[in-house]
Amino acid sequence: MDEEGLNRFFGSLEAKIMDIIWAKGRVTIKEVHEMIDDENPISKNAVMTVMTRLVEKEYLIRESSGKGRAKVSHFYAPQTKEQFITEQTRAVTDSLFADFGTFLVKNLIDNLDSADPDLIKQLELKLKEMRRDE
Repeated sequence: MDEEGLNRFFGSLEAKIMDIIWAKGRVTIKEVHEMIDDENPISKNAVMTVMTRLVEKEYLIRESSGKGRAKVSHFYAPQTKEQFITEQTRAVTDSLFADFGTFLVKNLIDNLDSADPDLIKQLELKLKEMRRDE
């Protein structure tokens, strides 16, 4: 809960890798390693291990072609960054609402002053719709 951004959902290296893949699309381990290694030296094996784990967790998809030394694996995310964040925040919100609904709603109300005005309009419309359905 103390982390920021994608680090709320991933470890720091996982988050860097996912950001690269969301920005670039299909990539190889070598390409990801080169981008990360430029800013913070790290072993290619560490990048490969984390990318393999992201495949196992189904955050990445691996497609391989060729055989032997000519084998190349490309990785890509099955969801856009926006889709991932939407899914994760929905899961967190649903869980918080189920466990602490009253507190969650109260905190949301208390924070409306800093909310985007367009979101407040959407909230108002949703509340009007809910009242009509009563």
